Amino acid sequence: MPRIDRDPSGKPRIAIIGAGFAGIGLAIRLRQAGYRDILLYERADSPGGTWRDNVYPGCACDVPAHLYSFSFAPNPHWSRKYAPQPEIRAYLERCARAFGILPRIRFGHDLREARFDTARARWHLAFAGGSKAEADFLVIARGQLSEPRLPDIPGRDSFAGTSFHSARWPADFDPAGKRIGVIGTGASAIQIVPALAQVARSLTVFQRSPP
Repeated sequence: MPRIDRDPSGKPRIAIIGAGFAGIGLAIRLRQAGYRDILLYERADSPGGTWRDNVYPGCACDVPAHLYSFSFAPNPHWSRKYAPQPEIRAYLERCARAFGILPRIRFGHDLREARFDTARARWHLAFAGGSKAEADFLVIARGQLSEPRLPDIPGRDSFAGTSFHSARWPADFDPAGKRIGVIGTGASAIQIVPALAQVARSLTVFQRSPP
């Protein structure tokens, strides 16, 4: 079996990709288990994952907030049963600071390649911009919501109006007084539609027919 080089503590080097709930929660538990050589690589400039990226009107937790907390860090101060996005993001950032994870995060690191060296039993990581790193173990914690998926609708690219995915809500977009179409009726739409209905001039929701 290939030899795994250890850090001075005898523990392996661990790289975690992503600093959302999964990445931060894993890093905290690993540190509590005695692992110290841990780094998290985050492509953005702050932690939070989906709760950093989703800032659309009405964005909130869709399960009771006390269940959407780390078991080892309960939060008795949620303002609502279904906590809004800013509170959830603040909670996650607070946990990262309180458990000493924040200094272990390398922001601005967008993973582009992960190659395993069988002879050395080590991962070689390459990031956008040219930086590189190595690790004995690699954990991908980017989450299934990290890349928005736009529907392949004919004419979408030539649409003259403002168009975007709810997960990429522009900071300077004001929906007040506008004619708005929302495609989809999933969890995000359940939150965003009531909020938009209060300010939009008109609002139309489109739902595809069942198969």
